[in-house]
Amino acid sequence: MHRKQQQGRWCRLLCRAVLLPALALAALSAGAQAPGAQRGVPVLVYHRFGPVAADSMTVRTATFEAHLRMLAAQGYHVVPLADVVRWQQGGPDTLPERAVAITADDGHRSVFDVMLPIARREHVPVTLFIYPSAISNAAYALTWDQLRALKETGLFAVQSHSYWHPNFNTERRRLAPEAFRAFAHMQLRRARERLEQELGGPVRWLAWPFGIHDEELMAIAASEGVEAAFSLQGSAVTLASPRLALPRFLMTDACGDGCLARMLAQATAPASPAVSRSQTSPPHASRPRAGAAQ
Repeated sequence: MHRKQQQGRWCRLLCRAVLLPALALAALSAGAQAPGAQRGVPVLVYHRFGPVAADSMTVRTATFEAHLRMLAAQGYHVVPLADVVRWQQGGPDTLPERAVAITADDGHRSVFDVMLPIARREHVPVTLFIYPSAISNAAYALTWDQLRALKETGLFAVQSHSYWHPNFNTERRRLAPEAFRAFAHMQLRRARERLEQELGGPVRWLAWPFGIHDEELMAIAASEGVEAAFSLQGSAVTLASPRLALPRFLMTDACGDGCLARMLAQATAPASPAVSRSQTSPPHASRPRAGAAQ
């Protein structure tokens, strides 16, 4: 119960620290952009769904459906996250114009009850970032059978969100340096091993819990075989984005279809002159977002 209360508190902090500055950050980026430059691909992250916004991370079903209607009406194409990662890491550019990817973190049961029927109806690909300690264990979470059923649709991919969704900043203050590094390795390794054991297939991507990451954590992730990791930066993925801190936009119910349309228009405006792919690796240090890791 204590862990669930703590996560609720951090969700509220994330809502204030990530979503509110997102439009301002995107507008600032758009203002600095030069003509003719590279594209950005927005990645959206949801958490849970329901008929009412019972908490800061719940998006109403009606809001999610309005988001998808707006994307279709304005010519956006929801693509698998794998296509975005492949392009960002130097593969062929097969992305359509106005590409967008959708992800969902944590593994809440509403992904199966609410998101799955909508994704099937609209044929929308989704990547789930799961922390395995909750699966078939916490009352609010999916079961392993449900995750297997989601994968079998061909619309849902499953990747890691660490083993039990720790706050790495809190753990770093609590633990000695070597103990902290061992803890971080354990969180990433156990999550990968459990997901691969239960669901099959390689698990090589990570969503940082609470978006918290830094140079040391990214080095640990690289040593554990993580090939792409995602933050909550509030901007679009570009060729210049660090591959172990790829940005995503946090979706809450407060951001309706109009809000999302403005956000995407700013995020996908022509970007600064194209950066050579060789400049995108290895990943560079990234500071945790203010407020998200106090």
